[in-house]
Amino acid sequence: MKSIVVTEYGSSDALELRETETPEPAPGEVRIAVEAAGINFADIMQRRGTYRDGPEPTYTPGMEAAGTIDAVGEGVDREVGERVVAMTGGGAYAEYVTTPAPTLFDVPESMSFAEAAGFPVQFLTAYNCLHEWGGLDDDERVLIQAAAGGVGTAAVQLASHAGVETFGTASTEEKLDLAADLGLDHGIQYTEEDFREVVADETDGAGVDLVLDGVGGETFERSLDALADFGRLVTYGAASGDAAAADPTRLLFENKSVIGFHLGSAMQQRPESILGSVPELSELLAAGELDVVVGETFDLEDAAAAHEYIEARKSSGKVVLEP
Repeated sequence: MKSIVVTEYGSSDALELRETETPEPAPGEVRIAVEAAGINFADIMQRRGTYRDGPEPTYTPGMEAAGTIDAVGEGVDREVGERVVAMTGGGAYAEYVTTPAPTLFDVPESMSFAEAAGFPVQFLTAYNCLHEWGGLDDDERVLIQAAAGGVGTAAVQLASHAGVETFGTASTEEKLDLAADLGLDHGIQYTEEDFREVVADETDGAGVDLVLDGVGGETFERSLDALADFGRLVTYGAASGDAAAADPTRLLFENKSVIGFHLGSAMQQRPESILGSVPELSELLAAGELDVVVGETFDLEDAAAAHEYIEARKSSGKVVLEP
């Protein structure tokens, strides 16, 4: 089979298309004939060698695969031909991938495989950051950093569905227009204006009650400035490449909380908390009240170009590879 292999840590040049052996499902696993693989910024950090406990070269990246089951391991109550999407933990940039059966979600006929590949990581991260970890109430305000990204577009829709007032940042007016179409109340082009000032003006200086930050670095520090006393900041990534650090004294005197969220480790330790939202999310998607926003699709052999596209901050919504 064809697969993308990271040969060494570094630039996108480290992504190579190779012919590799087709995997066989172990007991409790299925094999998926991949129709679409979601790209996450974590894939890029792993390729750079900056992702905590990330895989060592040589490996095949990719955490999300959508397609059809084409082989079933012993003890699995699944059928060949079923349309599924899975959080694989790795190996999705390929024509075939094996994964434990409990990681599977059914894909309705009404949803394309590209859309399905943009569902698990984005929507489970957004939902849990807003509700399970963030504790969002319906009378609160939320600030969503990178509101036009994969997690951002999911978070904007979920927050809007919850009826809260939403603020969101993006680098261009086009991205803000996309977020506005999804329900964003206050769009902020961070390259032109300081989001802290916009939040202060719109809230009479009070600030927002919850911030979702997957950027880190200076954005994290400014997010704390925009946060109201007794507010919460959920950090779920560091797309800027810079680690965030909060002054404990500041948190103490301003009564602010910083909460970390990592989908992969949370799935391992508290799967019931993560997966409890799946029925509600599936129902909302089926009813057309939520949309998976697919920005661009690339052929599998163009994985390096796809990574470069994301790193150049050109992407909106989910970027997907199609074998």
